[in-house]
Amino acid sequence: MEDWTQTLGTAPLLAIAAGAIALILILVIRFKVHAFLTLVLVALLTAFATGIPRDVLVDTAVEAFGATLGPVALLIGLGAMLGKMVEHSGGAMALADRLVDVFGEKRAPFALGVASLIMGFPIFFDAGLVVMLPIIFAVARRLGGNNVLLYGMPAAAAFSVMHVFVPPHPGPVAATELYGADLGLVLLIGLLLAFPLWYVSGYLWGKRVGTKYVLPVPGFFGEIDPDQPKNPPKVGTIIAMLLLPLVLIFMNTGLNFLRAAGVVSADEGWVQLLSALGESPVALLISVLVATFVLGSRRGEHGTALEKVLDSSLGPVCSVILITGAGGMFGGILRASGIGDALSSSLGGLGLPVIVAAYLIAVILRLAQGSATVALVTAAGLMAPAVAAGGFNAVQVAAITLATAAGSVFASHVNDSGFWLVGRLMGMDVKTTLKTWTVQQALESVLGFAIVLAIFYVA
Repeated sequence: MEDWTQTLGTAPLLAIAAGAIALILILVIRFKVHAFLTLVLVALLTAFATGIPRDVLVDTAVEAFGATLGPVALLIGLGAMLGKMVEHSGGAMALADRLVDVFGEKRAPFALGVASLIMGFPIFFDAGLVVMLPIIFAVARRLGGNNVLLYGMPAAAAFSVMHVFVPPHPGPVAATELYGADLGLVLLIGLLLAFPLWYVSGYLWGKRVGTKYVLPVPGFFGEIDPDQPKNPPKVGTIIAMLLLPLVLIFMNTGLNFLRAAGVVSADEGWVQLLSALGESPVALLISVLVATFVLGSRRGEHGTALEKVLDSSLGPVCSVILITGAGGMFGGILRASGIGDALSSSLGGLGLPVIVAAYLIAVILRLAQGSATVALVTAAGLMAPAVAAGGFNAVQVAAITLATAAGSVFASHVNDSGFWLVGRLMGMDVKTTLKTWTVQQALESVLGFAIVLAIFYVA
């Protein structure tokens, strides 16, 4: 791929991207073709149409598929095992009962969302969502069972807000470095806008779609066992199981923050060890092993019986994993074809205010290739020279950084692996996911940009 140069102009590339997205929607919604087959087929057709060399086409597609599938498969698989142990032991229902007792039925979605905001500070979007889902599902079942979006959408939106706007997540950290922004200011402003942004685009929107789209709780982490244990684990034990991966991952992200600030060295052995333990897959593996002992072996479940419990968690999520990987393949083909670069380059010369141009370029990149992190980092790289030459103060540079972040989350759709992850885990079809999650991401983007634009001009 290094020797290949895209010769098509922006207009034909845009037409190909729009046609590919339309074909996915038609095949999945109108003709009910399985999403995995559709995404693989359209990814290959897009590669042919954009002129990606035939000798590297398959390798490019497989590489993009694997790059998405690797971390996603580990996170979902281990998260499903952890969720199954929590559910099978009766702990999910016990914690759901406690949440409802403490906050009341009407405030349960709010409580789940706030808990997800807190968990979302150190933990990545997909890992946090998978860990929280068994609790979300248990609360939804406890309060009726046919309104999963009422409880799931605020939580998913909370993880999204924290992942996109708040360091030490990789997107905002990388953009901060590219723009030369003050990391402390970006962190402070990101934290200040996180709650109001989530409240409107996550909590209030979640209440609206939860009422409008009545969906049953999916069975990814097991349906309610008819023989729920009469002596479920203590609520404190379940909270500790859920906090264990959070603490481990927070340790890693904290060390990353300290390394970026020059406080600790990455070459020190203890830093490398603790960082490895705090990587999301390793943290979840440790948590599953601890949960297997605490919620299984210590409670009298051993051997084959325990193995069957864990094995039963994997089957239902295989489809989610494959579809998410195929979504990553489609996005990877779009990136390799140069569609995003062509669009952003043509937009960069329109003479817009720097903060508006940064936002719009990130939006275009997001719509074109799917990945929020790629859109954020690429847009920041393109706009960094203009920001450096603009004579902006520290607060304004931080605002530009977060405006770029806001653009990178706009309108998740079929070329975003997160679109398939959220939709499938919550049991939504493509049309419903577009009406709920895609709109939520657009709201999060526009509102986030409006807030940081105001900060930019006030500063």
